[in-house]
Amino acid sequence: MLRSIFGPSKDEIWSQIAKEIGGEFIDNGFWKKNDLRYEHKEWELLLDTFTRSHGKSSSTYTRLRVPFLNKDGLKFKIYRHGFFSSIGKFFGMQDLEIRDRRFNENYIIQGNNLQKIERLLSNSKLKVLFEMVPKVNVEIKKDEGWFGKKYPAGVDVLYFECLGTVKDREHLKLLFRLFTAILDGLVHIDSAYEDDPKLKL
Repeated sequence: MLRSIFGPSKDEIWSQIAKEIGGEFIDNGFWKKNDLRYEHKEWELLLDTFTRSHGKSSSTYTRLRVPFLNKDGLKFKIYRHGFFSSIGKFFGMQDLEIRDRRFNENYIIQGNNLQKIERLLSNSKLKVLFEMVPKVNVEIKKDEGWFGKKYPAGVDVLYFECLGTVKDREHLKLLFRLFTAILDGLVHIDSAYEDDPKLKL
């Protein structure tokens, strides 16, 4: 009855996505949330949900993470105009513009190395993937904040999150494609090592 009202559950959809992309849907038992893991070369991408408290209330978020060996300390955050309209500057990162007027009009790029980010985004296929992912919000982070997981020296995380439990199959499959394209692009511009970071999320 619930299925007829709300449609397939998150676990059903994520399990199907795992089969379609060659990943693994993992049932972590009653006390832990289930997740989807996908291996791309030496990296393991992890899709899961988490809850963030806002005082007396809380919200569920969907996130995709992958640790990698950051070769040169590159940091960036790329998101659509208006997505973070209520949030000010991110510490240590400046607003940047690449030599692509259309991309600049649609996205805010913040980072610490314009030359490297411009080289990364010179890949037309990568830019198309950015346009295809709804509510895109991707960044390279050192760790997961004050209360999150800390990473060893030299290991950073490519990170996406959005409000709610995402059950749109095409959205999530595109997100995995975007992440793998970014990882390959980071290796291509000599900003990431194509090695196992030896960190299990």
